[in-house]
Amino acid sequence: MIFGATGDLAKRKLFPSLYRLYQKGKLSERFAVVGVARRALSNEEFQLSVKESIEAASDKNGNHDEFISHFHYHSHDVTDSSSYLSLKQMASDLDSHYGLGGNRIFYLAMAPEFFGTIAEHLKADGLTDVAGFKRLVIEKPFGHDVESAKQLNKQIRNAFSEDEIYRIDHYLGKEMVQNIEVIRFANAIFEPLWNNRYISNIQLTSSEVLGVEERGRYYETSGALRDMVQNHMLQMVALLAMEPPIRLTTEEIRSEKVKVLRAMRPLEGDAVNEHFVRGQYGKGKIDEEEVPAYRDEPMVDPSSNTETFVAGKLLIDNFRWAGVPIYIRTGKRMETKSTKIVIQFKDIPMNLYYQSEQTLNPNLLVIHIQPGEGISLYLNAKKSGQNVEATPVKLNFANKGIDGINTPEAYEKLLFDCMRGDATNFTHWDEVALSWSFVDKISEVWESEKAENFPNYESGTMGPREADQLLEKDGFFWWPVTDLNVDNC
Repeated sequence: MIFGATGDLAKRKLFPSLYRLYQKGKLSERFAVVGVARRALSNEEFQLSVKESIEAASDKNGNHDEFISHFHYHSHDVTDSSSYLSLKQMASDLDSHYGLGGNRIFYLAMAPEFFGTIAEHLKADGLTDVAGFKRLVIEKPFGHDVESAKQLNKQIRNAFSEDEIYRIDHYLGKEMVQNIEVIRFANAIFEPLWNNRYISNIQLTSSEVLGVEERGRYYETSGALRDMVQNHMLQMVALLAMEPPIRLTTEEIRSEKVKVLRAMRPLEGDAVNEHFVRGQYGKGKIDEEEVPAYRDEPMVDPSSNTETFVAGKLLIDNFRWAGVPIYIRTGKRMETKSTKIVIQFKDIPMNLYYQSEQTLNPNLLVIHIQPGEGISLYLNAKKSGQNVEATPVKLNFANKGIDGINTPEAYEKLLFDCMRGDATNFTHWDEVALSWSFVDKISEVWESEKAENFPNYESGTMGPREADQLLEKDGFFWWPVTDLNVDNC
């Protein structure tokens, strides 16, 4: 059951992802999808909408009729018990027709203020009384701060147990994010070096070219800190920094991620602005086209104090990572769309190949998450010629270039995981609570202080100057993401 079935997320992501699973045989003929939304639609109108969605996302010549025949529509009021009782009857009829054994997944693809209400009604009105499994899938944001997250969690836990709740972070469905564990734990050349003896710093960049577009009202209450750092960025940090789990099970991996979040050094008061930088985009050019400043976007306060860019320095106070800065940055209206992780290894103790006009380049491991997917390893090798000079060389693995591999959409992977009952790539409540606790301290400072210099970076750049100074204080610099692109092998 997809609540919010007429919305943008369902049309752009969920319907095409379900179709791809169906095409690949991972979704048998024994399934039914109930689209739930307030709008009055007939089954035929809803099925036509689903068909248009999958045609826009895939080939238009496929046979979609059999697939969309499994889709049904229910016009629904999320606050009205009688509406839930009608939905319960429809679900029971479909359960019998397709022989589904009472298995149900409730996907809440709608405004977060309705999450708790829907969950409580599902239980009170009997939709969770099933013979098979029941699972609740929730989109971010999970709360607005730690207190609202606790309240929402309490409501949801009245209807579902923790192991039945699947909190989606679509970054965890991306192929190369999931590959972090394999790179670390399946390669003897990396894991022994994965500590403060050999790594000088780690950099995570997630930049977007787009502005807030039509999401101004939401973004004004969120900002880049809540929209990106609290979930996507901290989840990637946890995967990079966690200890090797005893086994590759959901519980053991989550346990190690939670330990990382607990070990992150909390920031309060003056320490916030020493370790974190905020920015807001002004007008500028993207692909030679003039774009407006954030404060000129629709539904945005003309004197807005909301950040569209965040850069920060994280410190993890444990035996493995003590003293290694982990730098993160994310923002809108930046120079390029890119999500990359750069692990910079320490310099060798003595540079035998130092040339007066050239210094030896550090070794880098770059994990490319989007748009190109792959891994690059930067080494030093002998330069061709008579002299013994070192020159940097780049070893590449490009995911889309090897044997024609085309990685599945993140939502496709996560939906399939949910159907199989594998919650490894979904966030646990403990992770959510610890992330909010860390971010809330930063929010408190920023919301109490008016940013005097907004807007402080031009659209089409990589953020404010203060973000560069954050690293310069430690003797580092941001590795240019456009120079580190993975080649299509």
